[in-house]
Amino acid sequence: MSATTMKIEDNSVRAAGLELRYLEAGGGHPVIFLHGGSLGSSADVFARNMPAFAKAGFRALAFDQPGFGLSETPDDHSVGLRRKSVLAFMDALGLPSAALIAHSQAGGMAVQIALASPERVSHLAVLGTGTLLPPLEDAKKSNEGAAQQRLERKMATHEPTIEDTRKLLEANLYHHELITPEALTLRHARSTGKNFEAFVARSALPAAPKDPAATPLWRRLTEVTCPLLLIYGRNDRANAYERALKLKELAPQLDLHITPDCKHLVPWDAQADVERLIIPFLA
Repeated sequence: MSATTMKIEDNSVRAAGLELRYLEAGGGHPVIFLHGGSLGSSADVFARNMPAFAKAGFRALAFDQPGFGLSETPDDHSVGLRRKSVLAFMDALGLPSAALIAHSQAGGMAVQIALASPERVSHLAVLGTGTLLPPLEDAKKSNEGAAQQRLERKMATHEPTIEDTRKLLEANLYHHELITPEALTLRHARSTGKNFEAFVARSALPAAPKDPAATPLWRRLTEVTCPLLLIYGRNDRANAYERALKLKELAPQLDLHITPDCKHLVPWDAQADVERLIIPFLA
């Protein structure tokens, strides 16, 4: 059976006091894909990646985090609960440890898990997590990045139209041809109804107070004891390319890759590179 035709099962499990929906393919060492925090994010982000990992001999898993996709909506919309849900999901499936592949906001969550519970994480791959990159002095926001921020602020005030969903996908993708009618319809379904209400609740949370004495998470990447791989898109927002180069300069021991013709939705734009780099890394 080819990777493209390998069946992905759609299941659910009770974890963290909530019913969590998850996708699964293959068998072997578990690899858990963690989606980001943008409106419309869900386990489906990785549906195109999972078959290749299953074919390579891994148990590929991706779950809708609380308040996303088809999982239940929690009372607590914090990132902290979403981080706790990862280990709760592993416990519910009886997984003592797993490899984590984390996109966008989930990258910070995964690094925190690897630092706090190293015995639970065998490998860690981070895709396009801007908060794990050092800041640049006198960095200017791009017009494209500012336009995306305006669109996201608009979405926090009213439920998106399907055209809004298309625009947000276009802002995050280099390869717009990946926005097929089926992909757009599914992404929009994950952006409306209870998922939009949860997004509004997350957007209304006050920003966590910053401790000026705390070490930024990007400076702690070299403390991660499991094998760590970082992949960033050459064309991602918020000066990601320049900041990734700076991180490599500051910590040359990190295994960091920059993939061309790729914006923020790395699992889609850089599908071939994600599979080419991460599967041997896990093996």
